[in-house]
Amino acid sequence: MKPRFIIFALAPLLLISATGPSTPQERYIARYAAIAVSEMYRTGVPASITLAQGLLESRYGESSLAKDGNNHFGIKCHDWKGKTMYYDDDRKGECFRVYQDADQSFQDHSDFLRYRDRYKFLFENETTDYKAWAYGLKKAGYATDPAYPQKLIKYIEDYRLYEYDTMTVKQAEKIEEPEEPASSGGSSSSPATSHRSRKGKKSKYVDDTQTTIPESPLRLEQPKKIKQPGAHETVYYDSSREEMSLNGVPVIRAIKGETVASIAFDKHLFDKELRRFNDLGPDDEIKPGDIVYLQRKKKQAAKGLEKYVVDKDGESLWAISQRFGIRLSTLRKLNSFEEGHVLREGDTVIMRDEPILKRLFRKK
Repeated sequence: MKPRFIIFALAPLLLISATGPSTPQERYIARYAAIAVSEMYRTGVPASITLAQGLLESRYGESSLAKDGNNHFGIKCHDWKGKTMYYDDDRKGECFRVYQDADQSFQDHSDFLRYRDRYKFLFENETTDYKAWAYGLKKAGYATDPAYPQKLIKYIEDYRLYEYDTMTVKQAEKIEEPEEPASSGGSSSSPATSHRSRKGKKSKYVDDTQTTIPESPLRLEQPKKIKQPGAHETVYYDSSREEMSLNGVPVIRAIKGETVASIAFDKHLFDKELRRFNDLGPDDEIKPGDIVYLQRKKKQAAKGLEKYVVDKDGESLWAISQRFGIRLSTLRKLNSFEEGHVLREGDTVIMRDEPILKRLFRKK
């Protein structure tokens, strides 16, 4: 699947009236529309789903978690290294994340879905298929409420949130937050920091330059057929084995009976050379089904695989480097890991070195 392009309306869709009567729900939608749309282009999570979950999980910004901790999606501590707060949810006194501002909560919600294996299947759905996303979230275990999908869908359809799934960030930024009726008690109970301050300063989390939806992380992780070997004429390919590439690097899958030495011989490579390509020590061996790189791996993962959240204790950094086609030495450098570093469930491994990622994915 190639990166998806969205066809936009000729004029911005101003879904919320800034002059007529407004509800807390309408004010919430207008306030966070730009960050929700921006996150859709950054990670592929539909803006409609983000806004509906925010409305539901935070009670349109009025919940204690949202007001006291800027936590709009009910995300619990898990591997969180930042500030926390305790709140009665499924059980008494559960630990929840606390954010610097509401927009950081929106960003973390997108990351939570895109970079955890249990949610990656969701990104096989189009961003306009909000029903598949709603039911998929329940299937993946995001919420325990059996009616969770129906509640999200009702918000999306009642407030036409699906229209944000075909909007540009610049269009969403033009949607102004309606005035809060004087009879509602003023703005003291409004949700935490909006995507634009009262002085009009745009949030550091909103990027209005992106116009394509990133490819599904599952598809990015899959080896692809090689149509042309490219400029590396010294690499030979077995005509009986399908030619594939992962992160732009030629690979094969080891079969029963193969060794590093036998593959190196077949591919006209030195044993030490093949081991270097795959970050293998002199005594390490391969197993059937292992990915074997025939050229040196890249210095960063494919765009759209900016980080990885460790699924279980003891998962090795080498296995991650092989899975995503990144040099082991680069992973250590990007994450300041010493040799022999042990990963724990929930740890975040940064896999691309870009200025914007240093800001978005800074360690919390």
